[in-house]
Amino acid sequence: MIAVVGAGITGLALGLELDRRGGEFVVFEATDRPGGVIRSAEVDGRVLDWGPQRLRLTRKMERLLDDLGLADDLVVAPPGLPLWIYRGERLREVPMSVGRFLASDIVGVGAKCRLLLEPFTRPADPAERVSTYFRRKVGNELYEALIAPLYGGLYASDPEDMQMDLSLMHVLREFGMRRSLLRPLLRRGGRIDPPPACTLRDGMEALPGALATALGDRLRLESPVLDISRSGDGWQVRTDGGNLCAEAVVLTTPAPVTGRLLRTTAPDVGDAIARLRYNPLGVVHLDAETELRGLGFQVAFSETERVLRGVTFNDSMFGRTNLYTAYLGGARNPEVVELDDAGLAALAVSEFRHCTGYDASPLAVERERIPAWDISWNAIRDLELPTGLHIAANWWSRPGLPGRFAEATRVARDLMGR
Repeated sequence: MIAVVGAGITGLALGLELDRRGGEFVVFEATDRPGGVIRSAEVDGRVLDWGPQRLRLTRKMERLLDDLGLADDLVVAPPGLPLWIYRGERLREVPMSVGRFLASDIVGVGAKCRLLLEPFTRPADPAERVSTYFRRKVGNELYEALIAPLYGGLYASDPEDMQMDLSLMHVLREFGMRRSLLRPLLRRGGRIDPPPACTLRDGMEALPGALATALGDRLRLESPVLDISRSGDGWQVRTDGGNLCAEAVVLTTPAPVTGRLLRTTAPDVGDAIARLRYNPLGVVHLDAETELRGLGFQVAFSETERVLRGVTFNDSMFGRTNLYTAYLGGARNPEVVELDDAGLAALAVSEFRHCTGYDASPLAVERERIPAWDISWNAIRDLELPTGLHIAANWWSRPGLPGRFAEATRVARDLMGR
């Protein structure tokens, strides 16, 4: 028997992978709904999402959605939608090819010439900060205008506080970027061509909902795990509904919860995990009638007066009329999340108006916490878990939905030996 603690997307995906391999398992979830941070709701006739606003339609994801019976609910963004950067008092299109970069106004001529030196710069030092790496590779202007908002925006973090071997080295290896960033791009034709963005008709929560349905009674909602302790060669998982003896336990819960659950059995590990930082992020859905078209925009780090991190264009991307999702705060401006709902909504409207020129009205206000993947991750370097205890979570290995499914596959293979 395998006990999976937490029915966020990782726990649900792990349950599915264990089921495919014939495993005996139970997934415990403390709340009355699966999905974790993935949540959807209809507000004023429009579907709003919290957590991930979209996913990328890779071949693996397309097969998964088909297997789960969600293929007919798929909503794919129109091809060719641009991504924007707010810099110098206006939105500028992010160039997705070398040719378009040379013709763009995203940075000046000097910054473009500086990029020619990139193949001759030294490779990454695992101990250096992510900001230092990018500044010496591509120059300060291109870093602040493009790299910092796009990379830091993934975690609501500041790359000044992120370390290469903790957050970026594995990405570089995955894309075959060892010494140079530019040479591999040129070998691929000089274009960045990601899979299309997509969502589901009733919102992203339909994905964990379908996974939960596939698991059936092996998913136990409203069953918080209170304690994990040794029991012979295995583990005893204590819940309100009784105890379960398991050969292995997989914790897919957020770092603060995981740290608390491990403090009795592995106090040093639990304390280390509890030290990981999460970045606070204000999420405000807006109603705005605009002519904006694209995936959304990020705000350049050089725009130091802005507390807006970025905006997703749900309107043009998925046909959700006049719907935009604004993100505020993060590591650079954490204080804005302390505002009350009315204050945070008013700030989102003001920032949206400043960056786009369009007025808006708030539909919903929420606050999220995002694993920072910053230098606090040094606390969990080389951690050794007790035999039979495993961790699978977006703060433990590669974040993002593709990363969650990939980790679920790896952990299931390790547990089942196939």
